[in-house]
Amino acid sequence: MRAVLRWTLTRLLIMAVTLLGTSVVIFFAVRQMPGGYESVVLGPLASEEQRQAAAERYGLDQPVLVQYWHWVTGAVQGDFGISLVSQVPVIQELALRLPVTVTLALMALSAAVLIGVPLGVLTGLRSTSRSGGALGRTVAGLGISVPEFVLGSVALFVVSSVASCFSVGNLASLSGEPATLVRALVLPAAVLGLYCLAATARTTRDAVMNVLVEPHVTAAVARGETPGHIVRHHVLRNASVPVLTLLGTITAYLLGGAVIVETVFNIPGVGSYMVTGLGRHDYAVVQATVLLAAVAFIVINTVLDIAASLVDPRVAAAGGRR
Repeated sequence: MRAVLRWTLTRLLIMAVTLLGTSVVIFFAVRQMPGGYESVVLGPLASEEQRQAAAERYGLDQPVLVQYWHWVTGAVQGDFGISLVSQVPVIQELALRLPVTVTLALMALSAAVLIGVPLGVLTGLRSTSRSGGALGRTVAGLGISVPEFVLGSVALFVVSSVASCFSVGNLASLSGEPATLVRALVLPAAVLGLYCLAATARTTRDAVMNVLVEPHVTAAVARGETPGHIVRHHVLRNASVPVLTLLGTITAYLLGGAVIVETVFNIPGVGSYMVTGLGRHDYAVVQATVLLAAVAFIVINTVLDIAASLVDPRVAAAGGRR
């Protein structure tokens, strides 16, 4: 138990340091983007007096470390600044778009867990049979090899012509019933979740196959325990650690893949908001969306690392190497 507690405290400390370092990198990287605050707000023909006034308004005349401090302390309080293009607080736009992206990601992740894990367990238990091995390789190969923009474009073409019930392209506005939102996100979530499902199934299959040959499972078979009891009490728990670790990687994929899927399907989420901000050189939007994605990725991975150590204390004792 002490090893788990020590591992948890270490992961929390690493998370805090990583969050701080990430905020520094994001702040200074965005400052290196082409153009400038004054050019975005005033245009390229603004006079020097107008540029100086804009610099004072947005605090750009202050030392860069002071600017960073104001930005990061404001971000902690939920104040990401004002959009340079729309002149609307970024937090208001995020409040509208974040539920869409979260719903999309949760639907894709649910498909990966509810379908990928049972499929991986099934193919892992039947890996010695020809049908089980072929099924696992086929699902993994198709899901991992097809890019989202290709699958999304094909799905748009096929489904919009055959099945109008998916409401493709009806998310230009965020107003409407939750049921309408979910129905409109079914197809994008399927496109986004295919890779997650395939990766989860393959990782679960490999983990189950590895656990089946471990000594304690062999001993359980020799004692005459039923196959169902062996799977429930010996295989699933030990095979869950690699799957939990994979969920962190899937989170990164969902954050990146959501940008592509939201762009292809014209979904007004955080990913498309970031793409729009990049195209317009809206620095406040870019900083906020990139920071939000980075924080979500770091926090979720830390939580999953801690969860893995609780499921299998050997993870903490080995320093995360399992």
